[in-house]
Amino acid sequence: KYALAVGGADTHRHDLSSMIMLKDNHIWACGGDIARAVRTAKAAGGFSIKVEVECQSEAEAVEAIRAGADVVMLDNFAPGEELGSAVRRLKGRFGGGPAGVDGEGKAVLEEKREFLIEVSGGLTEENVKGFVVEGVDVISTSSIHQGVKHVDFSLKVVH
Repeated sequence: KYALAVGGADTHRHDLSSMIMLKDNHIWACGGDIARAVRTAKAAGGFSIKVEVECQSEAEAVEAIRAGADVVMLDNFAPGEELGSAVRRLKGRFGGGPAGVDGEGKAVLEEKREFLIEVSGGLTEENVKGFVVEGVDVISTSSIHQGVKHVDFSLKVVH
């Protein structure tokens, strides 16, 4: 993490106490209820800790936003138009852009909510351009540090 910060990247979170990140197993532990998981996390973390929800679909993101998630991570969404459309609908639906549209083409606008959209999953240096979409606040990837070869060295004290 230090090397990433020195290199100019913003690390996702400094450590596990920096933000609560709800992944699928956390949601399942709450009976599959995203709203319950967010409420539980906010109660445990208090007012100063952000809550992020990993979402596999736009419907999960809507549920997380309604529940008060600070960050919704759109995980493994296809880059390009699929991602762009989902982001526009989410931002529009909750007051962060033009009104969202439902499946029948009707405008949908709910109570304004403050949230960030993060995209993750499958991002690499080669395909990141497809994830650079208006309305996306954070692009995250673990490929920047996974698979990196380490240097094996030791310090010998001469005596």
